[in-house]
Amino acid sequence: MKKIIVFGATGNVGSYFTKYASEYFDRKEYEVIASGRRKTADVFQDMGVEYLSVDITKPEDFEKLPKDGVHAVVLLAAEIPAYMDGYHPERYIESIIKGAYHVLEYCRRNGVDRILYSTTCFDVWEYPKDMVIKPDAPKNFSYTGDHAMYVICKNTALELLEHYRQQYGLKTFAFRFPTVYSYSPNHYIYPNGVKTLRPLYKLIFNAMEGKPLEIWGDRNYAKDMLHVYDMAQMFCKAIEVQGLDKGFYNCGTGIPVTSQQQMEAIREVFCPKEKQSEIVCLEEKPTGGGILMDVQNAREELGYEPVYDVVKLFRNFKEEMQVDRFLELRGR
Repeated sequence: MKKIIVFGATGNVGSYFTKYASEYFDRKEYEVIASGRRKTADVFQDMGVEYLSVDITKPEDFEKLPKDGVHAVVLLAAEIPAYMDGYHPERYIESIIKGAYHVLEYCRRNGVDRILYSTTCFDVWEYPKDMVIKPDAPKNFSYTGDHAMYVICKNTALELLEHYRQQYGLKTFAFRFPTVYSYSPNHYIYPNGVKTLRPLYKLIFNAMEGKPLEIWGDRNYAKDMLHVYDMAQMFCKAIEVQGLDKGFYNCGTGIPVTSQQQMEAIREVFCPKEKQSEIVCLEEKPTGGGILMDVQNAREELGYEPVYDVVKLFRNFKEEMQVDRFLELRGR
Protein backbone atom coordinates (compact mmCIF):
# COMPACT_ATOMS: atom_id res chain seq x y z
CA MET A 1 0.00 0.00 0.00
CA LYS A 2 1.47 3.33 -1.12
CA LYS A 3 0.77 6.17 1.29
CA ILE A 4 0.17 9.78 0.20
CA ILE A 5 0.45 12.41 2.94
CA VAL A 6 -1.20 15.76 2.31
CA PHE A 7 0.24 18.62 4.38
CA GLY A 8 -2.20 21.51 4.46
CA ALA A 9 -5.24 19.30 3.90
CA THR A 10 -7.44 21.61 5.97
CA GLY A 11 -6.80 24.60 3.69
CA ASN A 12 -9.15 25.55 0.89
CA VAL A 13 -7.09 23.98 -1.89
CA GLY A 14 -5.87 21.14 0.32
CA SER A 15 -9.35 20.03 1.36
CA TYR A 16 -10.62 19.79 -2.22
CA PHE A 17 -7.41 18.08 -3.32
CA THR A 18 -7.77 15.50 -0.54
CA LYS A 19 -11.35 14.78 -1.61
CA TYR A 20 -10.32 14.45 -5.26
CA ALA A 21 -7.33 12.22 -4.47
CA SER A 22 -9.41 9.96 -2.21
CA GLU A 23 -11.72 9.32 -5.17
CA TYR A 24 -9.05 9.26 -7.90
CA PHE A 25 -6.75 6.57 -6.49
CA ASP A 26 -7.54 2.88 -6.14
CA ARG A 27 -7.78 2.34 -2.39
CA LYS A 28 -6.32 -1.14 -2.77
CA GLU A 29 -3.09 0.48 -4.01
CA TYR A 30 -2.98 3.93 -2.38
CA GLU A 31 -3.88 5.36 1.02
CA VAL A 32 -4.43 9.11 1.33
CA ILE A 33 -3.61 10.61 4.75
CA ALA A 34 -4.70 14.17 5.53
CA SER A 35 -2.83 16.44 7.93
CA GLY A 36 -3.18 20.00 9.17
CA ARG A 37 -2.87 22.19 12.24
CA ARG A 38 -6.45 21.63 13.38
CA LYS A 39 -6.82 19.17 16.24
CA THR A 40 -9.72 17.38 14.56
CA ALA A 41 -11.34 17.36 11.12
CA ASP A 42 -14.36 15.08 10.99
CA VAL A 43 -15.02 15.88 7.33
CA PHE A 44 -12.14 13.60 6.32
CA GLN A 45 -13.64 10.70 8.24
CA ASP A 46 -16.68 11.01 5.99
CA MET A 47 -14.32 10.55 3.02
CA GLY A 48 -12.72 7.49 4.59
CA VAL A 49 -9.45 9.41 4.97
CA GLU A 50 -7.34 9.31 8.13
CA TYR A 51 -6.57 12.72 9.61
CA LEU A 52 -3.46 13.50 11.68
CA SER A 53 -2.93 16.81 13.45
CA VAL A 54 0.53 18.00 12.33
CA ASP A 55 1.97 21.51 12.48
CA ILE A 56 4.88 21.54 10.01
CA THR A 57 6.66 24.23 12.03
CA LYS A 58 7.00 21.75 14.93
CA PRO A 59 9.53 18.94 14.29
CA GLU A 60 8.07 16.81 17.09
CA ASP A 61 4.70 16.62 15.32
CA PHE A 62 6.23 14.52 12.54
CA GLU A 63 6.50 11.63 14.97
CA LYS A 64 2.76 11.15 14.49
CA LEU A 65 3.26 10.26 10.82
CA PRO A 66 3.96 6.87 9.21
CA LYS A 67 7.60 5.83 8.98
CA ASP A 68 7.35 3.44 6.03
CA GLY A 69 5.47 2.96 2.78
CA VAL A 70 5.15 6.67 2.04
CA HIS A 71 5.21 7.09 -1.72
CA ALA A 72 4.39 10.80 -1.98
CA VAL A 73 4.18 13.90 0.16
CA VAL A 74 2.03 16.81 -1.03
CA LEU A 75 3.11 20.09 0.55
CA LEU A 76 0.30 22.66 0.36
CA ALA A 77 0.66 24.08 3.88
CA ALA A 78 1.79 27.72 4.09
CA GLU A 79 0.81 31.11 5.35
CA ILE A 80 -0.46 33.14 2.39
CA PRO A 81 -1.01 36.89 1.95
CA ALA A 82 -4.71 36.54 1.13
CA TYR A 83 -5.48 35.22 4.63
CA MET A 84 -2.99 37.20 6.71
CA ASP A 85 -4.70 39.65 9.06
CA GLY A 86 -2.14 42.44 9.21
CA TYR A 87 1.43 41.92 8.02
CA HIS A 88 3.59 39.34 9.78
CA PRO A 89 6.43 38.30 7.45
CA GLU A 90 8.03 36.05 10.07
CA ARG A 91 5.08 33.69 9.56
CA TYR A 92 6.21 33.13 5.96
CA ILE A 93 9.68 32.18 7.17
CA GLU A 94 8.27 29.79 9.76
CA SER A 95 5.65 28.08 7.63
CA ILE A 96 7.28 28.14 4.19
CA ILE A 97 11.04 27.86 4.73
CA LYS A 98 11.26 26.08 8.07
CA GLY A 99 8.12 24.11 7.33
CA ALA A 100 9.52 22.89 4.00
CA TYR A 101 12.79 21.94 5.69
CA HIS A 102 10.97 19.85 8.30
CA VAL A 103 8.90 18.12 5.60
CA LEU A 104 11.99 17.43 3.49
CA GLU A 105 13.78 15.98 6.51
CA TYR A 106 10.79 13.73 7.12
CA CYS A 107 11.06 12.60 3.48
CA ARG A 108 14.79 11.94 3.78
CA ARG A 109 14.59 10.01 7.03
CA ASN A 110 11.74 7.80 5.88
CA GLY A 111 12.66 7.06 2.29
CA VAL A 112 9.77 8.97 0.67
CA ASP A 113 9.83 8.59 -3.12
CA ARG A 114 8.66 12.07 -4.13
CA ILE A 115 7.41 15.45 -2.97
CA LEU A 116 4.88 17.70 -4.70
CA TYR A 117 5.14 21.39 -3.89
CA SER A 118 2.98 24.41 -4.68
CA THR A 119 4.63 27.73 -5.43
CA THR A 120 3.19 31.05 -6.51
CA CYS A 121 2.63 32.85 -9.80
CA PHE A 122 3.76 36.04 -8.06
CA ASP A 123 7.31 34.89 -8.87
CA VAL A 124 6.63 36.03 -12.48
CA TRP A 125 4.09 38.74 -11.75
CA GLU A 126 6.11 41.60 -13.25
CA TYR A 127 5.84 40.27 -16.81
CA PRO A 128 3.28 41.99 -19.09
CA LYS A 129 -0.20 40.69 -18.29
CA ASP A 130 -0.89 39.68 -21.90
CA MET A 131 2.21 37.46 -21.98
CA VAL A 132 1.76 33.69 -21.84
CA ILE A 133 4.07 32.48 -19.06
CA LYS A 134 6.22 29.43 -19.82
CA PRO A 135 7.01 27.04 -16.95
CA ASP A 136 10.73 27.87 -17.21
CA ALA A 137 10.28 31.66 -17.39
CA PRO A 138 12.98 33.39 -15.32
CA LYS A 139 11.82 34.86 -12.02
CA ASN A 140 10.45 38.38 -12.39
CA PHE A 141 8.85 39.69 -9.21
CA SER A 142 8.71 42.79 -7.06
CA TYR A 143 10.94 43.06 -3.98
CA THR A 144 8.44 45.50 -2.47
CA GLY A 145 4.86 45.15 -1.29
CA ASP A 146 2.93 42.71 0.87
CA HIS A 147 3.75 39.70 -1.36
CA ALA A 148 7.52 40.19 -1.53
CA MET A 149 8.50 38.13 1.53
CA TYR A 150 5.98 35.46 0.56
CA VAL A 151 7.55 35.06 -2.89
CA ILE A 152 11.09 35.15 -1.51
CA CYS A 153 10.25 32.36 0.93
CA LYS A 154 8.58 30.25 -1.76
CA ASN A 155 11.64 30.65 -4.00
CA THR A 156 13.89 29.65 -1.12
CA ALA A 157 11.82 26.52 -0.49
CA LEU A 158 12.25 25.56 -4.15
CA GLU A 159 16.01 25.74 -3.68
CA LEU A 160 15.68 23.42 -0.68
CA LEU A 161 13.74 20.94 -2.84
CA GLU A 162 16.49 20.98 -5.46
CA HIS A 163 19.13 20.37 -2.81
CA TYR A 164 17.25 17.32 -1.50
CA ARG A 165 16.79 16.03 -5.05
CA GLN A 166 20.48 16.26 -5.88
CA GLN A 167 21.81 15.28 -2.47
CA TYR A 168 19.38 12.52 -1.49
CA GLY A 169 17.59 11.46 -4.68
CA LEU A 170 14.16 12.70 -3.62
CA LYS A 171 11.94 13.20 -6.68
CA THR A 172 10.58 16.74 -6.78
CA PHE A 173 7.57 18.11 -8.63
CA ALA A 174 6.75 21.80 -8.26
CA PHE A 175 3.65 23.63 -9.49
CA ARG A 176 3.19 27.34 -10.06
CA PHE A 177 -0.29 28.34 -8.87
CA PRO A 178 -2.42 31.16 -10.26
CA THR A 179 -5.72 31.82 -8.47
CA VAL A 180 -7.23 28.38 -7.87
CA TYR A 181 -11.02 28.59 -8.04
CA SER A 182 -13.05 26.69 -5.46
CA TYR A 183 -15.88 27.68 -3.18
CA SER A 184 -14.95 28.59 0.39
CA PRO A 185 -17.29 29.39 3.27
CA ASN A 186 -14.79 32.12 4.13
CA HIS A 187 -15.80 35.00 1.85
CA TYR A 188 -13.06 37.41 2.90
CA ILE A 189 -9.40 38.00 2.07
CA TYR A 190 -6.81 40.41 3.50
CA PRO A 191 -5.13 42.45 0.73
CA ASN A 192 -2.38 44.48 2.40
CA GLY A 193 -3.61 43.06 5.70
CA VAL A 194 -7.12 44.59 5.47
CA LYS A 195 -10.22 42.37 5.68
CA THR A 196 -12.11 42.66 2.38
CA LEU A 197 -15.00 40.80 0.74
CA ARG A 198 -13.59 38.84 -2.17
CA PRO A 199 -14.48 40.58 -5.46
CA LEU A 200 -15.64 37.27 -6.96
CA TYR A 201 -18.16 36.74 -4.16
CA LYS A 202 -19.47 40.27 -4.59
CA LEU A 203 -20.08 39.53 -8.27
CA ILE A 204 -21.83 36.24 -7.47
CA PHE A 205 -24.04 37.81 -4.81
CA ASN A 206 -24.98 40.61 -7.23
CA ALA A 207 -25.83 38.04 -9.90
CA MET A 208 -28.03 36.10 -7.49
CA GLU A 209 -30.04 39.29 -6.99
CA GLY A 210 -30.03 40.25 -10.67
CA LYS A 211 -27.96 43.35 -10.00
CA PRO A 212 -25.54 44.74 -12.63
CA LEU A 213 -22.21 42.97 -13.04
CA GLU A 214 -19.29 45.35 -13.43
CA ILE A 215 -16.27 44.67 -15.62
CA TRP A 216 -13.37 46.85 -14.56
CA GLY A 217 -11.04 47.85 -17.39
CA ASP A 218 -10.91 46.14 -20.77
CA ARG A 219 -13.67 43.56 -21.29
CA ASN A 220 -11.23 41.56 -23.46
CA TYR A 221 -8.59 41.31 -20.72
CA ALA A 222 -7.89 37.58 -20.36
CA LYS A 223 -6.53 35.28 -17.66
CA ASP A 224 -6.30 31.60 -16.84
CA MET A 225 -9.14 30.37 -14.62
CA LEU A 226 -8.10 27.13 -12.93
CA HIS A 227 -10.63 24.95 -11.14
CA VAL A 228 -9.32 23.18 -8.04
CA TYR A 229 -10.14 19.75 -9.47
CA ASP A 230 -8.02 20.42 -12.58
CA MET A 231 -5.18 21.37 -10.24
CA ALA A 232 -5.85 18.14 -8.30
CA GLN A 233 -5.80 16.10 -11.49
CA MET A 234 -2.35 17.45 -12.37
CA PHE A 235 -1.06 16.59 -8.90
CA CYS A 236 -2.49 13.07 -8.97
CA LYS A 237 -0.88 12.39 -12.33
CA ALA A 238 2.47 13.56 -10.92
CA ILE A 239 2.02 11.13 -8.03
CA GLU A 240 1.58 8.30 -10.55
CA VAL A 241 4.13 9.26 -13.21
CA GLN A 242 7.15 7.02 -13.77
CA GLY A 243 10.50 7.81 -15.36
CA LEU A 244 10.81 11.38 -14.08
CA ASP A 245 12.77 12.57 -11.07
CA LYS A 246 11.90 16.25 -11.44
CA GLY A 247 9.26 18.50 -12.93
CA PHE A 248 8.19 22.13 -12.82
CA TYR A 249 4.71 22.91 -14.14
CA ASN A 250 2.33 25.78 -14.50
CA CYS A 251 -0.94 24.83 -12.83
CA GLY A 252 -3.53 26.12 -15.24
CA THR A 253 -5.67 25.34 -18.25
CA GLY A 254 -3.78 27.17 -20.98
CA ILE A 255 -7.15 28.59 -22.07
CA PRO A 256 -7.57 32.39 -21.83
CA VAL A 257 -10.86 33.56 -20.30
CA THR A 258 -11.81 37.18 -20.96
CA SER A 259 -13.52 39.38 -18.39
CA GLN A 260 -16.59 39.39 -20.65
CA GLN A 261 -16.68 35.58 -20.78
CA GLN A 262 -16.31 35.38 -17.00
CA MET A 263 -19.24 37.75 -16.44
CA GLU A 264 -21.42 35.91 -18.94
CA ALA A 265 -20.67 32.63 -17.17
CA ILE A 266 -21.51 34.13 -13.75
CA ARG A 267 -24.77 35.49 -15.18
CA GLU A 268 -25.68 32.14 -16.76
CA VAL A 269 -25.04 30.15 -13.58
CA PHE A 270 -26.16 32.46 -10.77
CA CYS A 271 -28.82 34.85 -12.08
CA PRO A 272 -32.51 34.06 -11.61
CA LYS A 273 -34.03 33.26 -15.03
CA GLU A 274 -36.59 36.02 -14.57
CA LYS A 275 -33.97 38.64 -13.61
CA GLN A 276 -30.79 38.58 -15.69
CA SER A 277 -28.01 40.96 -14.68
CA GLU A 278 -26.82 43.66 -17.03
CA ILE A 279 -23.08 43.51 -17.75
CA VAL A 280 -21.52 46.95 -17.46
CA CYS A 281 -17.96 47.75 -18.56
CA LEU A 282 -16.21 50.49 -16.57
CA GLU A 283 -13.11 51.01 -18.68
CA GLU A 284 -11.74 53.73 -16.42
CA LYS A 285 -11.46 51.32 -13.46
CA PRO A 286 -8.24 49.32 -12.88
CA THR A 287 -8.23 45.83 -14.40
CA GLY A 288 -8.01 42.97 -11.91
CA GLY A 289 -4.99 40.73 -11.59
CA GLY A 290 -4.53 37.56 -13.57
CA ILE A 291 -2.02 35.51 -15.52
CA LEU A 292 -1.88 33.38 -18.68
CA MET A 293 -0.26 29.97 -18.28
CA ASP A 294 1.47 27.61 -20.72
CA VAL A 295 0.70 24.03 -19.56
CA GLN A 296 2.13 22.09 -22.50
CA ASN A 297 4.81 20.25 -20.54
CA ALA A 298 2.17 19.04 -18.05
CA ARG A 299 0.20 17.64 -20.97
CA GLU A 300 3.24 15.93 -22.48
CA GLU A 301 4.94 14.65 -19.32
CA LEU A 302 1.97 13.93 -17.05
CA GLY A 303 -0.89 13.31 -19.46
CA TYR A 304 -2.82 16.24 -17.95
CA GLU A 305 -5.89 17.55 -19.73
CA PRO A 306 -8.09 20.27 -18.16
CA VAL A 307 -11.76 19.42 -17.71
CA TYR A 308 -13.34 22.60 -16.33
CA ASP A 309 -14.19 25.47 -18.66
CA VAL A 310 -15.43 28.69 -17.08
CA VAL A 311 -19.12 27.69 -17.10
CA LYS A 312 -18.45 24.25 -15.62
CA LEU A 313 -16.20 25.91 -13.03
CA PHE A 314 -19.00 28.16 -11.80
CA ARG A 315 -21.58 25.38 -11.89
CA ASN A 316 -19.42 23.39 -9.49
CA PHE A 317 -18.87 26.54 -7.43
CA LYS A 318 -22.65 26.89 -7.08
CA GLU A 319 -23.04 23.24 -6.09
CA GLU A 320 -20.41 23.64 -3.39
CA MET A 321 -22.09 26.80 -2.09
CA GLN A 322 -25.26 24.79 -1.58
CA VAL A 323 -23.66 21.85 0.27
CA ASP A 324 -21.04 23.88 2.22
CA ARG A 325 -18.88 20.76 2.34
CA PHE A 326 -15.96 22.26 4.28
CA LEU A 327 -17.81 24.62 6.62
CA GLU A 328 -16.32 22.73 9.58
CA LEU A 329 -12.80 23.69 8.49
CA ARG A 330 -13.30 27.40 7.96
CA GLY A 331 -16.59 28.75 9.24
CA ARG A 332 -17.90 32.15 8.34
